Amino acid sequence: MGSRRYDSRTTIFSPEGRLYQVEYALEAISHAGTSIGVLSNEGIVLAAEKKVTSKLLEKDSSEKMYVLNDQCVTAVAGLNSDAGILVNTARVYAQQYLARYNEPVPIEVLVHRLCDIKQGYTQYGGLRPFGVSFIYAGYDDRYGFQLYTSNPSGNYSGWKATSVGANNSAAQTLLKQDYKEDISLKEAKELVLKVLSKTMDSTTLTKGKIELATVSKKNGKIVTKIWKPSEIDALLKETGIVKEENEENEEIN
Repeated sequence: MGSRRYDSRTTIFSPEGRLYQVEYALEAISHAGTSIGVLSNEGIVLAAEKKVTSKLLEKDSSEKMYVLNDQCVTAVAGLNSDAGILVNTARVYAQQYLARYNEPVPIEVLVHRLCDIKQGYTQYGGLRPFGVSFIYAGYDDRYGFQLYTSNPSGNYSGWKATSVGANNSAAQTLLKQDYKEDISLKEAKELVLKVLSKTMDSTTLTKGKIELATVSKKNGKIVTKIWKPSEIDALLKETGIVKEENEENEEIN
């Protein structure tokens, strides 16, 4: 009952020093599909649970993975509509930086820019926090491959392996157990699929229920890639995590 006096305005602190609207945004994210990122010396792997699965959807449609520029990909957890405006902002800023300085934007600078915007939406009246968390996977010449997360409060942090969304605690525990410092890109792919298979609500991991993206280096050039369902299916069969395809008869509304 006491919180109702303070939760109708984004900018009002409760007597305990809490901003309820920010906490509500974080709670919304905790119910979103799990997204996972793993960093290796050879690149970065992002994987996410796809909540809406239907045979009527376009096969290559993506709701969780977005390319921000030629060196950065992001996975989202939360409200996709909120994510869309921030993704567009990041893309514009990345191109403006490239035009001004004639070099790709450093990954942390890009993350910092988005977090400044998110923080502003916790501070001014008439606005609400963005209900979305991001996992950023990118590369720049100074720090190499980097993995960051950010949340509605505007905080961000760097990680070797991380997760956001539903079943976050279980996913983090599994990542702590199985992550190793010298992990290869191939092992990182296997790890994210293994963690997703144990934390998703569904009992079977199939190409229609997950999205996958990678940032890697090939012939000295950075390659950002959002995987197609057929490529995910081949990877699942290669790793032995899925034995058969049974998604055609399954639809989640």
